[in-house]
Amino acid sequence: MSTGDGHALAAVVFLVFVAVSLLMCGLAAADLDDPEHFYAGGSAAFGPVGSGLAIAGDYISAATLLSTTGSVALDGADGILFAFATVVSLYLVMRILAEPLRRGGVFTLGDFFADRLGDPSVRRALGVATLVVLTPLLLVQLSTAGHIMVAMFGLPDGALTGCTIAGGTLMVCYAAFGGMRGIGYVQVLKVGVVLTAVLLVAGLVLARYGWSPASLFRAARDRSEAGADYTLPGLHFGHSLAGRLDLISFEATLLIGAACLPHLTMRLHPLRDARTARRAVGWAVGPVTVVCAAVVVAGLGACALIGRDLLRAADPGGATALLMLTGALDPVAGGVRHSMVFAAVACAVFVTTLAAVAGITLAAASSLVRDFGCGPGDGTARRAPGGEIRRARIGIVAVGSAAVVLAVLVEDRGRLTLISLSFTVAASVLAPVLLYALFLPGHTATGARWTVYGTLPLIGLLMAGSPAVSGTPIALFPDHDFHWFPLQTPGLITIPAGFLLGLIGRTRPEAARDTWHRGTGTARRDARGTDVVGRP
Repeated sequence: MSTGDGHALAAVVFLVFVAVSLLMCGLAAADLDDPEHFYAGGSAAFGPVGSGLAIAGDYISAATLLSTTGSVALDGADGILFAFATVVSLYLVMRILAEPLRRGGVFTLGDFFADRLGDPSVRRALGVATLVVLTPLLLVQLSTAGHIMVAMFGLPDGALTGCTIAGGTLMVCYAAFGGMRGIGYVQVLKVGVVLTAVLLVAGLVLARYGWSPASLFRAARDRSEAGADYTLPGLHFGHSLAGRLDLISFEATLLIGAACLPHLTMRLHPLRDARTARRAVGWAVGPVTVVCAAVVVAGLGACALIGRDLLRAADPGGATALLMLTGALDPVAGGVRHSMVFAAVACAVFVTTLAAVAGITLAAASSLVRDFGCGPGDGTARRAPGGEIRRARIGIVAVGSAAVVLAVLVEDRGRLTLISLSFTVAASVLAPVLLYALFLPGHTATGARWTVYGTLPLIGLLMAGSPAVSGTPIALFPDHDFHWFPLQTPGLITIPAGFLLGLIGRTRPEAARDTWHRGTGTARRDARGTDVVGRP
């Protein structure tokens, strides 16, 4: 079977997935007659199994498959730590946040905090933070989808723009017509496709080394030409003091930030009860653990079979390592095995990006419509359900169109920088606001606003002066060097700053307003005129 046959097989599998997933979204669309169904999929749409698998699907992104595989292949122990942090982060969010974030009639983080803190004026601050987190992720996923479509169909590089637009169009269809329920069905299907592909690759890699992980690791270490450094943390950032701090900063940012991504927390609001939330933990964490373990095996296999230098020459960040591995697994170029493995992996990556983009787009559009579309004091009950769903679909088209244009302009520039920005904002802004609102009695909307509007400029300043923007091959501007801040990921500074600003802000007096009641949150003024939250 020729390489062209591999592209044809990949195209057939891809088209079958698109047809099935569009059918699922069409079936889901028939029941989208109110915001509860559109934003949350309906309170009874998914049981613990479906909810857990949908959350796992939201959590597995192109970065999980491509960037983590590349990190393991190029950086050894560092990449393994990144994969481990991904699993631990999801476990923490499911154990700590799943039950407290359950709330009926709440569809965005702005909704949740307006309800929890008893102050709808906090919506816009959370809307700003949500869009800053989701926009870079959306651009990276769309760019990846375009590249994978080019590789999958065997098209020339000039077709990248058309493939990016096509991927964006599919994304808009999934999100606009299927809503949260339709995307949930796609995410469950995606988990099955991804598990099949990564387990196939991991099995083929281990078979080459006698099913011995130790033999595989030794072969990867020897082929890396990094010696003992490949087996110890620090290869990615270096063993200097700045490098060690950067590794700690990146791990903390990944661990905390991944747990607070808005399209993930949006999936937690409609969980029916505490028992469903607890049972969903295993169904969410289990598949992600298997995927990350298989990704580690694939990364080690890429290094052992191809070599670290060749992988780095193809892509400084290692994003092409997984696809390159499919060719190295069969010694006969264009063999049947290579065609099947390439088809499986290419489809899994594209399915991953497409489903992730749809979920991110829905979360961004929901925030745009609900957090910016209603002023303080506006209640969602005053809105006609049909009108809100119509506005949400218009928001999805607007967000999708803008994201496609930006993705075409950005292309591959600063892919890792954009991911770092998203996770840094999630860890430094959303995590403090979430944890304080959930576990610090009397936290106020002013404290939340201080965290958002005080931390975002600090992140922008430090990121602009970091090696993530200039001075390194994977930077946004690799041909220039104007960095002055030594860390590629500023989370070591910005995460404590976000928590500190929240504490400072909560001591400031709140703006005068009428007492507001919603759900379980009740705002009242104390003797100093400061609003505090009373909960039954």
